[in-house]
Amino acid sequence: MGKPANLPQQLDHMLRQAVALQQNGALAEAEELYREILELKPRHFDALQLLGSLALQAGRVQEGIEFLKKALAINAKQAPLHSNLAYALNALQRFDEALASADRALALQSGFPDALNNRGNAQAGLNLPLEALNSFDRALASAPDFAPAWNNRACVLRDLGRAADALASCDHAIALQPGYPDAWSNRGNALSDLNRPHEARESYQRALELAPAFADAWNNLGLTQVDLNEHAQALHSYERALAVNPAAAETHWNRSLCLLQLGQLEAGWAEYEWRWERSRIKASRRTFAQPLWLGNFSIDGKTILLHAEQGLGDTLQFCRYAKTVSKLGAKVVLEVPRELMRLMSTLDGVNQLIEAGHALPPFDCHCPLLSLPLACKTDLASIPSKTPYLFADPQASREWHERIAAPAQKCLNVGLVWAGGNRPHVAELRKNDARRSITFERLAPILDVPNVRFFSLQKGPAARQLQHDDSHLDVIDYTEELDDFADTAALVANLDLVISVDTSTAHLAGALDKPVWILNRFDTCWRWMLERTDTPWYAQAKLFRQPALGDWDSVIRNVRDALVELSAS
Repeated sequence: MGKPANLPQQLDHMLRQAVALQQNGALAEAEELYREILELKPRHFDALQLLGSLALQAGRVQEGIEFLKKALAINAKQAPLHSNLAYALNALQRFDEALASADRALALQSGFPDALNNRGNAQAGLNLPLEALNSFDRALASAPDFAPAWNNRACVLRDLGRAADALASCDHAIALQPGYPDAWSNRGNALSDLNRPHEARESYQRALELAPAFADAWNNLGLTQVDLNEHAQALHSYERALAVNPAAAETHWNRSLCLLQLGQLEAGWAEYEWRWERSRIKASRRTFAQPLWLGNFSIDGKTILLHAEQGLGDTLQFCRYAKTVSKLGAKVVLEVPRELMRLMSTLDGVNQLIEAGHALPPFDCHCPLLSLPLACKTDLASIPSKTPYLFADPQASREWHERIAAPAQKCLNVGLVWAGGNRPHVAELRKNDARRSITFERLAPILDVPNVRFFSLQKGPAARQLQHDDSHLDVIDYTEELDDFADTAALVANLDLVISVDTSTAHLAGALDKPVWILNRFDTCWRWMLERTDTPWYAQAKLFRQPALGDWDSVIRNVRDALVELSAS
């Protein structure tokens, strides 16, 4: 029996029925009808493209892409299809392809707001925030009531460090669509960037009332609870996020930091391994044919490669484990950046030192430095805390001694560091850098303490603040002569005290067993834990903590009082 003569009318009727079902939310029934149409006419353009958008609506992205591509093979002149395809490819983080699809849509229909919005998301995914902002602005110029574009625009404004503008953009989205969970969550992010954690928490809670299974909002709420010193609540929020999305690397990572801050080291180290799944760190993960050692097999008689990762301060802190590993019978090869090579030659337990980027000798297994506490099952009681474990070169140290030997009167020699490295290209690091650093002028109340000579140990762009500040020309600055950490160590060996924000020089002083006062932000780095003025990592370190987010004035006052007392003794 042939196909019925009235097939076109029959298909039209089925299509109208299916569209009505889809519009009323009866997705399963609509899908069934679309599939029946395709059985009767496999290249039915409308059924293919509508089934494509229905699959996207149901979260079946890959399937949606296949239907859209089949529809485009029949008629490639439809801008909305290219735009929908861009949306789907963005969802799979295939940003290059998404951008190409959005551009095809715009070539067919310039100024198409939906395509501009999808194009902006692709550009944001490709780390082109200025181009993305331009796309969202163009979308909103022709469709000012387009709430998703206001929301997405807020994300790229945050990436550009424009948190106040991001907040305003979220407020636009919410005014248009009050029940928009993503916009409420992004509003929380902008408030968090502005150091307004109480309001940020309210925004996340609003997002979660609207969408209780919104994993990102739970994760971000956790971060804000840490800013509010509510660590137990933060752990609960991370658990809620992981219940929804057990493979969320960012949430596991945040949970690890929270556990470590709380001193729950063993659970914290295990979670800390999730760092390698984070999109920001994945690229720097080293892959070797040799196995990763996490304390799970004997290394007696084997050669192990220990390799530096993350910042210089991390390397200075965790290189101490070389000795522990060497005591397990292993031959230790340590790979570190150039700036640390000469200093690390003084480290016990290392058989061979390799500069990063140079050829590696043969080895049997490897371990990144920050996985060593896990491999060595470190808890609070078993931190290898013996200092010094790094040493200044005796000859260079003597030369500095002759240059800076104090005049006849008894003077304290004090080193100063007021800013950490600045990594503006990574939003989370940009926020940490801004929170951990201060300006040189903030130190003014300390600089007039009598019987103290100050030496700048500040490197990088922030060092220029010293040249621009005439009020304290008496801060002695030899930093031009410090090329690597061995140079800095020789100078630090001749100081009585180092006062530093949380940066690599603080770790250097700690490792050399020099007294070091660390000016510490409220949302402290995990390694300093909570509410302690001391640290098990460095015997001679003292922590001066912010009592609230951003409160450096109290910290500087407390340091000044302590310095007055020390210089008088």
